[in-house]
Amino acid sequence: MIRLTVAAALLRAGATVSLSEPELLGLSTFVRPGAVCFDIGAAYGMYTYPLAHLVGRTGQVHSFEPLPVPYRILQAGCRASGARNVQITNAALGASLGWRTLRLPYRFGLPIHGWAHLEEGLKHPGRFAAAKKLEVPVYSVDRVCELREIARVDFIKVDVEGFEAKVLEGAKWTIEQHQPALLLEIEQRHLDKYGRTSTEVAGSLIERGYRMHVWKRRRWQRTDQVVARRRNYLFTAG
Repeated sequence: MIRLTVAAALLRAGATVSLSEPELLGLSTFVRPGAVCFDIGAAYGMYTYPLAHLVGRTGQVHSFEPLPVPYRILQAGCRASGARNVQITNAALGASLGWRTLRLPYRFGLPIHGWAHLEEGLKHPGRFAAAKKLEVPVYSVDRVCELREIARVDFIKVDVEGFEAKVLEGAKWTIEQHQPALLLEIEQRHLDKYGRTSTEVAGSLIERGYRMHVWKRRRWQRTDQVVARRRNYLFTAG
């Protein structure tokens, strides 16, 4: 666990100088030893490693990444860091089970992994016409909890390039039963691809009794609106 501690510490240190997301510094507010967490859209593990460190040996982190290259890098990194409390799945999450087409945009001949998105429900492809298409498995949070017999969920992070509403739809039972803290990327430029609005996504949780927060001045602060200059929003059960 020493290597995992170092990896998590480096990512938190990076957050203090904007090399990684500043919200990493606020995870310990609501993620405790023994917690069960989901990292949806895990990419290379920016959140996976700090979460694995926070939940400790008795906790669990379920990370999902549909792209093969980031998935393999994360898998190798978790092995190297000794993060045995992490289960990584090469899949996307949504509202229902099946195989879906994932678009991986290219620019100057290079893949932009951070902008990959599912075609399901896509209304506006975006400015990058060049894209590689991959067929990927899709699960739902509720189904994963059922298959893995997960008895509790404490925290869910979702960064899926505008597909957040579908992930929340597929987590309806889990949210109602466990009321986990939720950290969502909400950016209108990504939601536009699916004809969604930030008000719609945030409002769906506020209607369920959740409160919305942003990480500001090294603490979580309540807010009632999504603004263009911020990407990530924390929702906690009221």
